[in-house]
Amino acid sequence: MDVRDLPSVEAVVNSIGDAAGLPRGLVTHLVRTEIDEARADLLSGKDSADPITRSRAAIEAVGATRPRRVVNATGVLLHTNLGRAPASSSSADVLRDVAAGYSNVEIDITTGRRAGRHDYLSGLIRLTTGADSGFAVNNNAGALLLALASTVGRGGRVAVSRGELIEIGGSFRLPDLMASSGVRLVEVGTTNRTRLSDFESVVDDVDAVLKVHPSNYRIDGFHEEATWAELADLADRSRTPFIADVGSGLLDQPPPWVPTDLGGWLRDEPGVRQTVALGASLVLFSGDKLLGGPQAGIIAGRSEDVARTMAHPLARALRLDGGTIAALGATLEAYLDQRVHDLPFWRMATVPVDQLMERAKLVANDHPCATAITTEAVPGAGSVPSATIPSAGVAIEGPTDAIWHELASAPTPIIATRRAGTVVIDLRSVDSADDAMVAAAISKLG
Repeated sequence: MDVRDLPSVEAVVNSIGDAAGLPRGLVTHLVRTEIDEARADLLSGKDSADPITRSRAAIEAVGATRPRRVVNATGVLLHTNLGRAPASSSSADVLRDVAAGYSNVEIDITTGRRAGRHDYLSGLIRLTTGADSGFAVNNNAGALLLALASTVGRGGRVAVSRGELIEIGGSFRLPDLMASSGVRLVEVGTTNRTRLSDFESVVDDVDAVLKVHPSNYRIDGFHEEATWAELADLADRSRTPFIADVGSGLLDQPPPWVPTDLGGWLRDEPGVRQTVALGASLVLFSGDKLLGGPQAGIIAGRSEDVARTMAHPLARALRLDGGTIAALGATLEAYLDQRVHDLPFWRMATVPVDQLMERAKLVANDHPCATAITTEAVPGAGSVPSATIPSAGVAIEGPTDAIWHELASAPTPIIATRRAGTVVIDLRSVDSADDAMVAAAISKLG
């Protein structure tokens, strides 16, 4: 190809048309960039792919990363790569309402004077957790960073079990996060056995005790750990701050909204209310895991400890925007109003498996390659490690890669899993309102 053979930007844009599904202005910019790069390659003596082919590839790459709704048919209820907990209708409504205009995020509409950004959530956190006070930041890693920086400060010493020096998603490690807050780590015990006596031996030489629930793994076998109650009592006796990171955010243990016969997978999860009641200085947990809300890190605890944390300069850098405040507030209101099953996560997690099987038979829709099966779902998002939830779905036989990609290419992409020569659609993570869409996609498979 010669430089003189390069098509105009307009010609390429018109040839692609609306097939890209992207705004025309964005498509035009992408096409112009590819033609400019093709021209530079040709002028420097390099071979260059056809500009239309290059442009289509660039547009497809952008389209694949553009945020859009998908159907989570993986059986991983809190799938980190798919956005974790879906928003409830009330959360989505209030978020849309607040985001579409101005809001009273920091104004008292009864007086017209400035109000505190945390006022609304603080009240809800007190009511849902039983804590004296509370507020929320952008995520639980941020909550821990802030709790350490405000409670201990640069150069302070924090005792933590070697068995709880976890690595969370994205290769972020707890020791590194602690170091970034300026505190010094004091490791106690061993990887598999840490006793109360290990903490007692150092408590007079540290500025805080930290316990972290290892929500993304578990240790079985020859294992021992100091309990939340033991460390809370030790901290109280020694007048040492106790920071309790319960991780996944199960508000109550046992959760009264989960039928007894369906709640076994939650047995080892610490409850937020119970940990607060033990007297921890600060209790930290995620908003987008077992709580079922938006991404947030919630900090609840004693009034003086929360106030000091809220006043730390990092709190400004980690604060929530008005829309997330509204969505998290709607989530907490659902608990207070005993509407927990309005939250999609809990609604999906507690559907009886026989109902899922009936749905699976309808979704399979007599397709010759589709069969209703029993399977196992998982909570996901690094919460409740090793736990499974009985489930049902549809197994589709055939060329797995081709079937998976065809489902993922549906107008609303359906993200399934490939298992042992089949593609499996697990319905525990699929809203029943999407069953017809999934059935239609299956019926179109060759």
